This record gives sequence, structure tokens and C-alpha cells, in this order.
Amino acid sequence: MGIIFHIDVNSAYLSWTAVKLLKEAAKDEKKIDIRNIPAIIGGDREKRHGIVLAKSISAKKFGIVTGEPIANALQKCPNILIVPPEHGYYNEQSHKLMNLLRTFTPDIEQVSVDECYMDFSGIQNEYPSPLACAYKIKDTVKEKLGFTVNVGISDVKVLAKMASDFTKPDKVHTLYRREIKEKMWQLPVEELYMAGKSSVNTLHKLGIYNIGQLATSPEYILEAHLKKHGKILWEYANGIDKSVVNTKREELKGVGNSITLPYDLDNMEEIEKILLQLSEKVAGRLRKGKQMAKTKKRTSARTSTPSGTAKRTTTKNKKQSYIKDYVYAVILFCLTILVVLSLVTDLIGNVGEFLKDSLLGLFGPGAFLLPVYF
Repeated sequence: MGIIFHIDVNSAYLSWTAVKLLKEAAKDEKKIDIRNIPAIIGGDREKRHGIVLAKSISAKKFGIVTGEPIANALQKCPNILIVPPEHGYYNEQSHKLMNLLRTFTPDIEQVSVDECYMDFSGIQNEYPSPLACAYKIKDTVKEKLGFTVNVGISDVKVLAKMASDFTKPDKVHTLYRREIKEKMWQLPVEELYMAGKSSVNTLHKLGIYNIGQLATSPEYILEAHLKKHGKILWEYANGIDKSVVNTKREELKGVGNSITLPYDLDNMEEIEKILLQLSEKVAGRLRKGKQMAKTKKRTSARTSTPSGTAKRTTTKNKKQSYIKDYVYAVILFCLTILVVLSLVTDLIGNVGEFLKDSLLGLFGPGAFLLPVYF
């Protein structure tokens, strides 16, 4: 298998915003690079609404994490700088980055607005080594676009992705399959790509705390507890990934987007901002694929319940659902009334027959003349 690069913008939203602010304040001697101070992208300071979309390294030192509420970030660092996001501008910067990378090679697979895979095979004869090319890419991006990237190098995609997440910012790292024991196995299992919170909790219960322990665990045990995902994690921990860099733009059969929030939203203003962000990403993917949407699909949300299970709500056909439930209730009520009336009728008939038989037994045929006699 050839060599694969994974190129990832360092704190993309914050870096792109920093570049814009520096350009706008070009003549200001006191201009500040928000990448060098406690700063975050997202939310509203006055209303204390929204979530952290990106953070500076200085903000990270205060314990601020991506995805947490702005209110929490302000508690950790009251003087932190909060800058609202500009998704249109971010898309522009993303296009500039991808266009620049394609000047090195067209063999690129973009996987998000700020990251992509690059197949080095087609240009390997142009550089003395993969490292030389990676440093060239990193430095060119910084020089021409003003922001920094990390480049991960490996012989499989998942390890290239892992390598780019090593020390940041503005770094180049290798993680070949022969290097995983030395460079990756000692890392906490939660740092493995695709190891989510739920999976990590299960692994901890099994006594698995680092990637090396996961890699050397029996595969069947992981599958028993995590199903197919357990096998995937075991393969990634052992550097097994058969996927290749997909440079072909296939026709999109469906376009969607989602986001996982660290808490449930009950404020309509915040919900609308999240939906706008997701809608912009979907629209961007449609424009990139030169396609139009024919069908408007549903918007859905999952919220956590006390039992820890997921409860799903959806906006699709709610009115029709209410009408259907009402009709079912009316039909059920009518059927119940008919059954009750039938039972009452049978009961009255049985009581009448019982009284008739009793009177005949006591007084004989003259029983029915008693009312006349009296």
C-alpha cells in the first residue's frame, strides 16, 4: 500500500477567524492574534447562549472543551474573548485550502470542511521523502493562507488520521504500522479514532484503558460487548484499515448532516442557530456536487432520558400523527361502548330468565296470575 497524508487545519474556525481579524486590523499597531490569547468561537457573551465551536490553545489550558455551553466556558475563564462564527467565510477558506492542496496532487479526498486525505503515490518521485513533501505542504499553507495545519503520514488512512492529532499546532508526524507499538499503544483508549464515550465506558469496564490493551485483547470478547464496532476498534488499534483514498466524486444519493451536543437544547434561538449551521453544510455539499434537492427530508433530534436511552422526536407529519391517534381513540371508544351494551343486554336477559324460572318453581303456572290476584 502507498503513503497517505491526512491534512487537518489547527482549530479551523478560530484560525480562519484570526486570519480575517488580522487582515482587518492590518494598520493597527495593537492588533491581536486571537490564537495567542484565551479565545473561543461561538455563542453570545451577553445572553450566555450557544456552545464552543473552537478554542485557542490558551483557552484549552483553562479546561474549556469544544461543544460545551458558553456559560460553562465563562465560568472557567470570565475574561475569555468570544467571537461569533461566520460559516460563509469558513467555506471560502476551505475552498482556498483544497484548491491549494490540489496544486500538489489532484488525488485528494475531502472528508470535512477542514480536513482531507491525500494520496502521495502519484507525486512520490518529485520529493526525496514523504516527510519532505509534508513539510512543504505545511509551510506553503502557512505562507499563502496564513493559518497552520498538521500533517499525518502513514501507510493506512486511520493511522494518518491518528498521526495528525498528535502534538499541535503546525506539526508533521508519522505513524506507520511498524510504529504503532511505540507511538500509539501507550495512548488512552479514548484517543483512538472512532472510540466514542459509550464504547470507552464499556472498554473501561473490561479493564481496557489504553490502545495497547485494546489491541492485544481477544477480538471475540470485544465483539461480544460492542458488536461490529468492537471489531472495528480492534482493527484500528492494530493498524488495520483497508480503505483507500477516494478521489472520485460520486453522485450524491442523499445529503444530510448532524451534530452531537453535550447537553439537551430547549431554547428555540439556540436550536435555530444549530439548524442554520447544519443547513449551510448540507447546502454547501449540494453546491459542491452541482446538485439540487428534490425532496425535503425530515429534521429529527435525539435527547437523553434518565435511563440513558435515546428518545427520538421528529418534525415529520406531526399533524397527521395527531389526527391518526385521535381517530384510533374514537374507534376504540365506540367499540368499548358496544361491548359494554352487549354485556349489559345479556346480563338483563339472564336475570329475567332466572326470575321466571324461580317463580315457576315456587308457585307453578299460577305464578303469573299473582300480580292480578294482588
